[in-house]
Amino acid sequence: MSRAVLFLCLAFLLAPLALVVVFSFGSNALIGFPLGGLTLRWYAGLAADPGFLSALRTSLVVAIATAAAATLTGALAAFGLVRAAPGLARAALGLASLPALLPPLVIAIALTALVVRGLGLSLGTPVVVAGHLLIAQPFVILIVLARLASLDPAAVEAARDLGATPAQAFRRVTLPQIRTALVGAALIAAAISLDEFIVASFTLGGGNTLATFVWGKMRTTLDPSINAIATLILALTIGLAALALRLTRYHG
Repeated sequence: MSRAVLFLCLAFLLAPLALVVVFSFGSNALIGFPLGGLTLRWYAGLAADPGFLSALRTSLVVAIATAAAATLTGALAAFGLVRAAPGLARAALGLASLPALLPPLVIAIALTALVVRGLGLSLGTPVVVAGHLLIAQPFVILIVLARLASLDPAAVEAARDLGATPAQAFRRVTLPQIRTALVGAALIAAAISLDEFIVASFTLGGGNTLATFVWGKMRTTLDPSINAIATLILALTIGLAALALRLTRYHG
């Protein structure tokens, strides 16, 4: 009985995703059965669509910037937390994780109000990166913190005893042991950024990311090119997450 329930739950979750992928290869101009044969023309159409290419470029820029900023700041925060007193570390980690627990709509409204009304600045790609950084950074902190907690401090102490400076001990002892965790955390941050819609729609100002581009197309037309975009986003997200999990050696 439990296996049947598990199978039904998985089918309920995965069947819509499978249909999205299947319809992206159908030659029928309407999303539905029959497919009318298999074709790649919807993907070819996207490659020639300036709006899609611009949205893809913006999404990649935002994702890379978010990954870099989240990895740098998240790693620094993790190093601080692993050296802090347990009570202080728990409190600080709870505060740092708060953006990941808040509804993205709240973050989007607060960030827009701060930038436009509070600071008098214009919305744009940097603001989107800041919003995505708030959401992705807690995941980076947790990943790096878990790796740091498993390190043996005796190795760093031995390097210092042998005459290594703090920078040399970090570069030659600590960094090689946490490198894969940093790369995995960066990939997770990029995957989160690629999928995020609400903050981007509020703070981008002009232009589109892939998520807002799909939303705009769905409001005007409904054809398999939308499924093709969704399939690309799905492939990017799953690929980045799978690579990140492999690099961080996550087995849970």
